[in-house]
Amino acid sequence: MTDDAEQTNARDQEQKHLALEKKRERIVWFYLAYFLFGIHLVAFVMIYAVTHAE
Repeated sequence: MTDDAEQTNARDQEQKHLALEKKRERIVWFYLAYFLFGIHLVAFVMIYAVTHAE
């Protein structure tokens, strides 16, 4: 009986670990997306400033 309980416990821990890893990976992708969006926004503002300078 304890072997069954240990396997169930190990499986539950693995599922929790995979869920946490998936959540963290999604957060990293969001940070990357916001970073790239910010870089492009700054680049467009700089291009606008250079092209409209006197």
